[in-house]
Amino acid sequence: MAESNQDHKLHIAMFPWLAFGHIIPYLELAKLLAGKGHKISFISTPRNIDRLPKLPSNIAPYIDFIALPLPHVHNLPPNAEATSDLPSDTVVYLKLAYDLLQEPVTEFLKIQSPNWVLFDFTAYWIAPIASELGIRSSFFSIMIASTLCIAKPTSPSVDIQDHRLRPEDFTVPPMWVPFATKTVSFRLFEALKIFEGALTADDRHVSDLFRHETAIRFCDSIIVRGCLDFDGKWLHLLEEIHGKPVFPAGQLPTTEYDSGGDGDTWRWIKEWLDKKQRGSVVYVAFGSEAKPRQDELTELALGLEQSGLPFFWALKTRRGEVDTELLELPDAFEERTRGRGVVYTSWVPQLKILSHDSVGGMLTHSGWSSVVEAFHFQRPLILLTCYADQGSNARLLEEKELAYSIPRNEVDGSFTRNSVAESLVLVIVKEGKFYRERAKEMSKLFGDKDRQNRYVDNFLDYVKTHH
Repeated sequence: MAESNQDHKLHIAMFPWLAFGHIIPYLELAKLLAGKGHKISFISTPRNIDRLPKLPSNIAPYIDFIALPLPHVHNLPPNAEATSDLPSDTVVYLKLAYDLLQEPVTEFLKIQSPNWVLFDFTAYWIAPIASELGIRSSFFSIMIASTLCIAKPTSPSVDIQDHRLRPEDFTVPPMWVPFATKTVSFRLFEALKIFEGALTADDRHVSDLFRHETAIRFCDSIIVRGCLDFDGKWLHLLEEIHGKPVFPAGQLPTTEYDSGGDGDTWRWIKEWLDKKQRGSVVYVAFGSEAKPRQDELTELALGLEQSGLPFFWALKTRRGEVDTELLELPDAFEERTRGRGVVYTSWVPQLKILSHDSVGGMLTHSGWSSVVEAFHFQRPLILLTCYADQGSNARLLEEKELAYSIPRNEVDGSFTRNSVAESLVLVIVKEGKFYRERAKEMSKLFGDKDRQNRYVDNFLDYVKTHH
């Protein structure tokens, strides 16, 4: 049969959620699939596609970017096509606009008839549509397997009721986790924040938890960012509670690319880093979206100052053009830390910074792309979670003794400059050797290209025999 022929080339459509923390891992997987000669239709909106890094010339012919204009929704600012373009309390309108892409996506699938479609949790409506058109689908989760185990079982053979109704119910692992663990749980302040949007619904939109559970229920298989040697027991549990094939996608580290405009920026950053002692600099970055509150920013800044350590802080002071809540550093902070620290509010080449020998650790929100990038370059992690899956990520890293979380108040998530300073000194200096060794071990695991390649081949073998 042609389908089982190893040379059979596939056409795979991919449709990530409109957040760069989702789009970039999807693109990394697309590049791996295209590198094996398969055709990829990568569906997003025009502005998001324009902001993607340039593809390597050997892969570019195999990836078609399908730009679907984002429908207009009341209260969604113009030009807001990604979560990083707007304040977090208006992301709900982006989801409403995304759901209106159902019609053009259906039309695309009808006309192009790909062999397979990989979709994100937000597009929970895709699997039934694809099924009607005779197209198989996989829910590709950029969230790791342990976090995905928070969603209730969908397999008819798993007879467990989900009685979780309050934020407190999510501070312990769900009852379908059969082994002792602190993972798949949130601290109370994290659960309270998630309940503001992800776990609640109203007449305007469905909850993120509903999207996740529906995506899992109707897809043919699940692909999860991760690997068997790191989170094997969680991958196996996912298969058990959902009764369908689960494939690890590997860690999908962000590959180095030429953005074209970072030459001058990197030149002065490198000159600054070159003057610092090896392994001494704290790199502070919370991804493309996370923006601290003003009180958090103040404690963070004063904690960095108090630690006495050199630091480079990539600070996002606003989310999109309509964000009027501008953050301000404490009075005279930059004057007091001049020479020892840098606060930079524009885009920075994160991979280049992390690869520099003077960087001794990364203070981050525990978004998984940042975790993978830090470990890829053997950098220890200090964690300060912001929202969504980051709390669950942090629990897994804490349980494996791979990172240290800054102590915080359980109810409101507040923290002090003292706890920031003490945490940084602990991980970079006092217990630096331990955390550096752990990061080195993870670097071998997360950066293993042969392992990554095997995971992609394994999934492709499944697709070739089932489409």
